[in-house]
Amino acid sequence: MTPVNGKNKNKECGRYGAASIPYLLPALVSILIFTVVPIIFTVVISFTNYNMYHISSPKFVGWVNYADLLTGNLRPIFLPVFLWTIVFALISTFGTYIIGLIFAILLNNPNMRETKIYRALLIIPWALPSTIATLSWQGLLNQNYGGINMLFRALGMPGNTPWLTDPVWARVGILICNLWLGYPYMMNVCLGALQSLSPAYFEAAEIDGASRWQTFRMITFPLITRSSVPLIISSFAFNFNNFGNVYMITAGGPPRPNTQYAGYTDILASAGYKMTTVSNRYDLAAALSVLIFIITGILTLINMKLSHSFEEVD
Repeated sequence: MTPVNGKNKNKECGRYGAASIPYLLPALVSILIFTVVPIIFTVVISFTNYNMYHISSPKFVGWVNYADLLTGNLRPIFLPVFLWTIVFALISTFGTYIIGLIFAILLNNPNMRETKIYRALLIIPWALPSTIATLSWQGLLNQNYGGINMLFRALGMPGNTPWLTDPVWARVGILICNLWLGYPYMMNVCLGALQSLSPAYFEAAEIDGASRWQTFRMITFPLITRSSVPLIISSFAFNFNNFGNVYMITAGGPPRPNTQYAGYTDILASAGYKMTTVSNRYDLAAALSVLIFIITGILTLINMKLSHSFEEVD
């Protein structure tokens, strides 16, 4: 065989690369128009006073919008919304993971019968269109005729819980809905990880006399977590910006008495949406969007660093 010269190999790769440009061009143009340009435009208007009063003649105002959000008049609004967003994302992510892991362990039990039927039933929240499922939860959580309060009353329990009008119960209702919608994904992730584990680990643990809890704590859980951490991180980033569920169930309400920008269940993404559509404060919404991007990136990098995800293994 004739050895391939490195210079000839580079030329060949360059020729194939040039030939692929016409096929990649539509995708590159789409990314430029629908992703890069809006990002640049958002960053630019975050440094201007582009709002309903200055749409025709916006002016550069520097860091004013960021100062208003972080240290100015809007700080008492931004900080509680930011903290609730963190709590919402953490509970949604780790709650769905724990529920999914429990169901995955049960379904992976070889002594359990009809696992296919149970798996089909448990995956229903994932199979339903998310919009329809979320709107169904809005009806279930209605204080007067919702299915949850009606069930409580039928069981002789207090059935007048203000799921959508009380700040605390509204947050609880959103979290319940988000956990119900999200656990099937984590269940499939954990189930795939469980089925990929070598039986030799468990045979060795059984020979050593380890209990089921010791086997789970020392073998099953660490191995599953190691393979699912990247997906947990991406799930956290998704829940941090999970605008749809929040807005479709409560529209960010109940409203706060001191502001129109954010209600008690608004997360940062839905607060930015209200700034744009309700108040026409495009400048503040753009600044908030940039802050969301930075916060999400920082939190994701911290999670990746602590979990050693995406690192090369020697």
